[in-house]
Amino acid sequence: MSEIKTVGIAGAGTMGAGIAIVTARAGFRTLLYDTNARQLERARDQQAGFFTSSVKRNKLTQAEVDRIMADLVPTTRLEDLVACDLVIEAVFEDLGVKHQLFAALNRVCPAHTIFASNTSTISITEIAGGTGRDDRFVGMHFCLPAQLMKLVEMSPGMNTKPDVFDAAWQFCAALGQKPVRTQDSPGFVLNYFLIPFNNDAIRMVEAGIAEPADIDLAIKTAMGYAMGPMELLDLIGMDTQVLLCAAMHGLTHEPRATCPALVKRMIAAGRLGRKSGRGFFQYERDAMFGA
Repeated sequence: MSEIKTVGIAGAGTMGAGIAIVTARAGFRTLLYDTNARQLERARDQQAGFFTSSVKRNKLTQAEVDRIMADLVPTTRLEDLVACDLVIEAVFEDLGVKHQLFAALNRVCPAHTIFASNTSTISITEIAGGTGRDDRFVGMHFCLPAQLMKLVEMSPGMNTKPDVFDAAWQFCAALGQKPVRTQDSPGFVLNYFLIPFNNDAIRMVEAGIAEPADIDLAIKTAMGYAMGPMELLDLIGMDTQVLLCAAMHGLTHEPRATCPALVKRMIAAGRLGRKSGRGFFQYERDAMFGA
C-alpha cells in the first residue's frame, strides 16, 4: 500500500474548502479542484480569512499559516490530480454527477490512488460501482464545518479491500480527526438523525411555533449543542438540504425526511443560507464559519 502524501479534494464548495483546510493543516500537500475558477477564488479567500482568525486566536503562528497556504493548491485542471495518492469527492448529492466525476478521475489518476466520497446519504457501494476501481473506494464523511468538527464517518463498500480501508482510516487519524466505522447505510450515523431533525425544526418555523433564533437558543441551551439547527441549515445551504432530503427519503421512505415546502420557497427566493448572504438569518460578509 503506497503512503498517502498528496491529497486531492474534488469540489470547492463549503465542504470541500473545509476538508482542504483539514488536510493541508495536517501537513499534506492538497490540491483543491473545481471546474469553476470563481468558486476556487472564493474558497481561497475564505480559507485565508479562516487562518487569519486562527493566528489572532493564537491557534496557529503566521509561519504555520504560510506553510499551510503554500501546500493548498487550487486548480481547474483535472489532470493535475495525477499527483494524488487519495482523492476525496465533495460535490453535491447526485449519483450521476459523482459517477461522471469518478469516471474522469479513473482515467487520470494512477492505479494506486484511493478514491473516497464525502457523501452523507448515497450508498458507498453504488458510487463505487461507477468509478472503475470499486475495490479502492471508501466513504469518508466529514461533518460541517469540516475545519472545526472532528468526526469522520468511515464506510467501506461491498468490494472495498481491507488494506485500502485501513490506509484511509490511518490517513484520517493522521489528520487529527476521529474516525467512526459505519455500515454502508443511508445517512450513516449522523445524518440518519440530523436530516429528519433539521426538517422538524424547519416545520416549526413554517407552523409559526417559534422564530429561528429562538429555536436555536432553545436547542443550544437545553441540549448543549454548539450550533442550532437553523444555523446549521444556513451553513449546509437550502439547495443542499433539498438534495439531502431527496436522497434520504428515496432510500428510507421516512416521512420526516421529506423536504419541507419552506425550503423550496427559500430556494426560489434566493435565500440559500450563508452562501447567498441570507437564509434563516442574514449575513453581512462572505466568511467561512469560524473565521
